[in-house]
Amino acid sequence: MNLIIDVGNSSIKAAVFQDAKFLRSYVFPFEKFSEKFQEIKKEYPKIAFSILSSVVKDTSEIEKILQKDTDLFVLDEKTILPFINKYASPQTLGKDRLALVAAGSLKYRNENSLIIDAGTCITFDFKNSKNEYLGGAISPGLQMRLKALKYFTAKLPLVELDENIPLIGDSTQNSILSGVLNGVAAELDGIIDRYKTDYKYLTIILTGGDTQILSKRVKNGIFANPNFLLEGLNYILEFNKTQ
Repeated sequence: MNLIIDVGNSSIKAAVFQDAKFLRSYVFPFEKFSEKFQEIKKEYPKIAFSILSSVVKDTSEIEKILQKDTDLFVLDEKTILPFINKYASPQTLGKDRLALVAAGSLKYRNENSLIIDAGTCITFDFKNSKNEYLGGAISPGLQMRLKALKYFTAKLPLVELDENIPLIGDSTQNSILSGVLNGVAAELDGIIDRYKTDYKYLTIILTGGDTQILSKRVKNGIFANPNFLLEGLNYILEFNKTQ
């Protein structure tokens, strides 16, 4: 049984897998890790392996906790991957992006696939039909754009996301939401269309915290999978068990 730990910019996501089967996921603050780990182990005492992926520099305390009760794999630039990595600077490549491409390799190994992760940042990662990862793009996420409008202007407010926003905003709040939400949706559609021009057969996967709100606005056909990154980490763990 595997425990998957993804330490992000704003929270920790965890999941339990039995081999390749997803059982349950959790989201909790960084400072609650020790407490939540004990709860998870109590619920699933057969957890024997774990994998840690982090975009945060210092995870030493988390590693110590995991090493006491599990056989721990830490995802880094030296980890053996189930795809060919052609990124020019692999040492700077986010571990979350590696996990997303691994999931693409697991589910769409012989297909051109564009994986879009809509979280703190919006990342685009492309894997071709030869199972080669070529790279992608990084763009500000929804919350980052909303905060930028607040903190880089004198009078614009910080507004909460709302799904039911028309194209034409009838107030300052709705104008901000229309600009951010419709702008991001147009950005996604535009980038997808450019990939489709170069790669006729293309599978598009949308994942991340803002999947639900964006999937309703993107015109291009997509597969929405909120657990895609966790599935990729589990695949990397299973792949490395056999090496």
